[in-house]
Amino acid sequence: MSENVSIRPVVRSDYDQWLVLWEHYNASNGRSGEKALDADITLMTWSRFFDAYEPMYALVAENNGRLVGLTHYIFHHSTTAIQPNCYLQDLFIREGIHGKGVGQALINGVFDAARRAGTSRVYWLTHESNITAMQLYDKLAEKSGFVMYRMVI
Repeated sequence: MSENVSIRPVVRSDYDQWLVLWEHYNASNGRSGEKALDADITLMTWSRFFDAYEPMYALVAENNGRLVGLTHYIFHHSTTAIQPNCYLQDLFIREGIHGKGVGQALINGVFDAARRAGTSRVYWLTHESNITAMQLYDKLAEKSGFVMYRMVI
């Protein structure tokens, strides 16, 4: 399938299809029902992709006019490099599309965007139970060994 899929930046006319993928992505991460993201967060996220002052971007995977995947990434500075880092924040592939190269194509799209931006590092997180995705990630990058902690305030 990856040969029939194009990876491209999201455009405003993608909203309806993007929203379906976004809602499925959030549901797969436990953000549905009572725990669903507030609609204002979704609208703000969408608007940031088109704001020249925001370092947040989105790529979509399209197959025959239908969006089958998305990824969102953010450029940010750090204390350990002059160039910005790129955080691949979200990656979602439509059910039934897994294992067909779409995830790797989206990640490679982020790698390409990072290279064009002069970024020296792309990193991302995944849940320890996401074994299928980690099989792909292990082929594309190295595990850093860091463990994430967080406190919701």
